[in-house]
Amino acid sequence: MGTTTLSESRSRMGTAVAERRTELRRRTFEMIDDEEEDEELTAREELAKFGNENDRRDMARMGKIQEMRRNFKSLTVLGFCAILMCSWESLLSTASLALTNGGSAGLIYTWLIAWAGFNAVYASMAEMASVAPTTGGQYHWVSEFAPPGYQAFLSYVVGWLGVLGWQTLVTSIAFQAGTEIQGLLALNYDEYVPLRWHGTLLVIAVVAFALVFNTLLASRLNLVEGAILVVHVFGFFCVLVPLWVLAPRTPGRVVWTQFHDGGGWGNVGLSTLIGLITSVLPLLGADASVHMAEEVQDAARTLPRSMMWSINLNGLMGWLTAITFCYCIGDLDQVLQTRTGYPFIQVIFNVTQSYPATNFLTSIVLLMATFSCVTIMASASRQLFAFARDRGLPCSAWLARVHPKLGVPVNAVVLSAAISVLLSLINIGSTVAFSSLVSLGSGTLMISYIVCIGCFAWRRWCGGHVKGAPAIPAAPFSLGAWGLPVNAVAVSFLLLVFVVAFFPASPLPNLNAASMNWSSVILTVVVVWAMAYYFIWSRHVYEGPVKFVKRAAEDELDWGASQQSRTL
Repeated sequence: MGTTTLSESRSRMGTAVAERRTELRRRTFEMIDDEEEDEELTAREELAKFGNENDRRDMARMGKIQEMRRNFKSLTVLGFCAILMCSWESLLSTASLALTNGGSAGLIYTWLIAWAGFNAVYASMAEMASVAPTTGGQYHWVSEFAPPGYQAFLSYVVGWLGVLGWQTLVTSIAFQAGTEIQGLLALNYDEYVPLRWHGTLLVIAVVAFALVFNTLLASRLNLVEGAILVVHVFGFFCVLVPLWVLAPRTPGRVVWTQFHDGGGWGNVGLSTLIGLITSVLPLLGADASVHMAEEVQDAARTLPRSMMWSINLNGLMGWLTAITFCYCIGDLDQVLQTRTGYPFIQVIFNVTQSYPATNFLTSIVLLMATFSCVTIMASASRQLFAFARDRGLPCSAWLARVHPKLGVPVNAVVLSAAISVLLSLINIGSTVAFSSLVSLGSGTLMISYIVCIGCFAWRRWCGGHVKGAPAIPAAPFSLGAWGLPVNAVAVSFLLLVFVVAFFPASPLPNLNAASMNWSSVILTVVVVWAMAYYFIWSRHVYEGPVKFVKRAAEDELDWGASQQSRTL
């Protein structure tokens, strides 16, 4: 009995020891797993905050400090670009100008021209973005790649034009969304009379929505962009499939060969050329991802891909939309005179003969325009922040602050929203003045594109052969031997668009103060003011981003020399 008890006791002790060892092993493995999880979380946090090694190297080369979180990845930044361009939705909203000047055939063929031209433009800018992935974008590239004697002045003017262009684009897309709401009200309620102040209040509401998203919800902006990209693609089919199935067909001969000179220019070719601007506006903005460069992971590789994918995705959807719209438009004069103000709303109603269906399909376009305003405000505020960081604006220190908790330049976002609200108030007094001001955005961006691509082509040709102009740094995305031809095509296309952008919708004798395109006058005033401001004050404080690049290079050389001397 005693022997049995002793063996049982030993057995129990052995079992307890084994269990204890097993528990120690389990806890050890849990500790190891916890450490690995902590290390993985730390690595993810480091990646979201500072980016990968390439991002850190690029920021160091440009002499910039990482202040914002890099939340955007390949898919979300593609969504950002695609939603900002809002191509097929914007084409539906602006098609009336092309249908008046050029007709259905003019719209289809000018879209192809604009699509091909912008491929050259964005390929050129994608290479620059790969070399210098910075929020500053065009004005930074001009500062870095322009001839040494003109770097500060040219980059300063381009910086001001970029700021002006993006600020007016915020108001323009908000106005589009607001007036689309008025169009639906006019369709559903015969007694409703659209007034200018109604539209202005709706513009302010859209801007306020964009402001909230870009401040309080800024940390979730990347996730929202990915979700809205799905709406952008599937909404395309939701809107077009009913037209494909239900609409009566316009003969193919009319759609593909019939041009229209509704503007009274007396020349179908010139009229079609003026209608080109309808195809240009929806394809503007693929460079918007550049202004988010310091919030994108592996920016030097991600930005070029997102720009080229977005221009071609939007270009294809826009072209299919143009063809569908022209086949389904029906009576052109009746559609152009619709009381909704938007021919596409009238076309959808004519096809479906249903108010709920028209409201639903138009709401998809309206939703995309609203979120396009969100993304444009994000780009505009980052451009404002970057230019202020380089001391190019009044109150630069205030505008260049990044909120410590939200991780975004809140002051720049608020100022962008305030400017948009103030610009929208002009519509109450004069729609002509408002339209001229907001249409200025395309012209100013054209100039900034022309100057930065021209400077890049000069550096490509002269780099390494001219004093003060080193060769272009190696980058993950490069056009190689095709660089100069692509740059030349891009500049030629942009020059054409720049001239066309300032034409009025109709010539004399129909031209009057109301139909005149005053944006050329406003642009001249802005450029003269920027130049005067530069020579009076800014030239004493604004050095241009290239100075930070040079200082970073000098510091690296000094550090290398000191390390070598220590070794010796």
